Amino acid sequence: MDWGLVFSAANILAMIAWAALILLPRWPALLSALLYLGIGLLCALYVGLFAGVLAGVIPGGEGGGDFTTIAGVRALFASDVGVVIGWVHYLALDLFVGLWIARDGDAKGISRLFQAPVLLATFMAGPLGLGIWLLAREPAARRSGRFR
Repeated sequence: MDWGLVFSAANILAMIAWAALILLPRWPALLSALLYLGIGLLCALYVGLFAGVLAGVIPGGEGGGDFTTIAGVRALFASDVGVVIGWVHYLALDLFVGLWIARDGDAKGISRLFQAPVLLATFMAGPLGLGIWLLAREPAARRSGRFR
C-alpha cells in the first residue's frame, strides 16, 4: 500500500475540515458534516488500519512495540503504517477538540475573531490550542455576559 498517499489523503481531509470550521458560517449541517464526515472518516480510517495491523492483514506493523516504554512506542512508529496510524489518531482527536472549541465558543457568545487563533493553535499543536482555550473561555464568556 502507498502509505504516503494515505497520509496525504488524511491530511487533505483534515485541512478541508479545519478550513471549513474556521472560515465558514457554522450552520448545523456544516457542524454535522464536520463531525460525521470529517471526524467520522478519520476515525473509520484509524480503526480500519489499526484493526488491519492487529489482524495481520496489513503488513508493516510488526514493530513489536508497546505503550509502556519509550523504546516500545518508538517501535510502534518505526514503520510507515505505524506513522500513518499515529498521525490519523492526532488528526481525528485534534479536529474533535477544535469542533468542541468552536461549539463552546459559539454557545458562550465568544467572537469568532477570538476563536480563530485558538483554533489555528489547536490545528497546529492540539494540546496548545486546548490549553489556551481552557484558560481563556470562562473570562471571555464573563466579558460577553454569556457565562454558563
